[in-house]
Amino acid sequence: MTNVIVVGAQWGDEGKAKVVDLLAESADVVVRCQGGCNAGHTVTYKGDVFKFHLVPSGLLYGNKLCVVGPGTVIDPSVILSEIDAFQERGYSSDSLKISDRAHITLPWHRQLDVAQEKQLSKQKIGTTGKGIGPTYMDKVGRFGVRIGDLYEPEDVLKHQLMQAIERKLPQFDALGIEHPNVDDTLAWCQQYADALKPYVTDTVPLVHRALKKNQHVLFEGAQGTLLDVDFGTYPYVTSSNATAGGACTGSGIGPSQIDTTIGVMKAYTTRVGEGPFPTELSCEIGHHLQTVGKEFGTTTGRTRRCGWFDAVMGQYSCWVNGLDMVALTKLDVLDGLDEVKICTGYKNKYSGELLESFPSQIARLADIEPVYETLPGWGNDSVNSARRFEDLPVNAQAFIRRIETLLETPVGMISVGPDRDETMIRTHPFTSASEPVPC
Repeated sequence: MTNVIVVGAQWGDEGKAKVVDLLAESADVVVRCQGGCNAGHTVTYKGDVFKFHLVPSGLLYGNKLCVVGPGTVIDPSVILSEIDAFQERGYSSDSLKISDRAHITLPWHRQLDVAQEKQLSKQKIGTTGKGIGPTYMDKVGRFGVRIGDLYEPEDVLKHQLMQAIERKLPQFDALGIEHPNVDDTLAWCQQYADALKPYVTDTVPLVHRALKKNQHVLFEGAQGTLLDVDFGTYPYVTSSNATAGGACTGSGIGPSQIDTTIGVMKAYTTRVGEGPFPTELSCEIGHHLQTVGKEFGTTTGRTRRCGWFDAVMGQYSCWVNGLDMVALTKLDVLDGLDEVKICTGYKNKYSGELLESFPSQIARLADIEPVYETLPGWGNDSVNSARRFEDLPVNAQAFIRRIETLLETPVGMISVGPDRDETMIRTHPFTSASEPVPC
């Protein structure tokens, strides 16, 4: 038995879906732990592109138990559309299970999300407008509606919805949103209750039965460490815990049951939305990363901001997640560059003061200047055909070795292209008990 957590170790969009898809082949159970349909996971298999938002990407295999855990928030219309599209392409959704403890994104949550962003104007967070933040706010406020509530007697559910609406009235009025009609909302809930019923269950016993059977369980996080509500670049963060700890609380297991934690990082850095970005490039190199890397958000289609690999941020992610290894993605995007840079330190651009660690204050982060180390690139010597570390261009090998040294964490997986087989696995958490191959 091996239990593995996969999390994003930058600002999201690191290529987690590809890593999860690859590891899912050897897993028995795949569990999505947190976030909502603001997450976008893209998997390319045999030239076919699949875009997941709520459904675990392990569902592609057909024989894996795929769980949407209690820590997620679910928009019923989105997950059902995703299931329908999946089935239309000839795949089965029979192995999908949705936690009855997961909270529901109700129609007014999207309205609130959009209205709040509009009100913030220049101080906007840069949310996806999918209603995720308002859903989590109601959850923490203890008046959210959970999937299991849909199956309560009609009068009980109606009373719960009335209370939720009454609690939100001042907010609706302040933002100019029409008051929701409780009967319309009740009908909306009942419609989706019937459609979701085949998938809804208490997922905690399911996961623990798998653990007792010594099955391999893969825990899939959404977003990224620097978007974590506690450890990210607050307030420009998501509304859930996108770190490894969130995988435990979002699935109903304890930390002692985890064997390996993998952090996914791009060979460069990207960010969608607002907030400071120390290594951001607005020059030709940034355009290269954006264009070659096809850096457009899966959920929103927004252009991603691009910059060099940030080892200060990377080490911080290793610390707060307790990473055992890094999966490095999109190394191929650096093909064609004569030199590559790694941010190895931060200094205040006004005082020249060197920072000792990744700062918690957003103002300090906005005022830093990255300290770069420049390494020779590998030009037109493409990494795409490499399937072993030794097959990589010498300079690409040196780049990865330097990242390992700076992060004090081995790089156990390297992606050199979008397809499933364009990946080298130096250490497989499910099939190898050995230490990572030294670089």
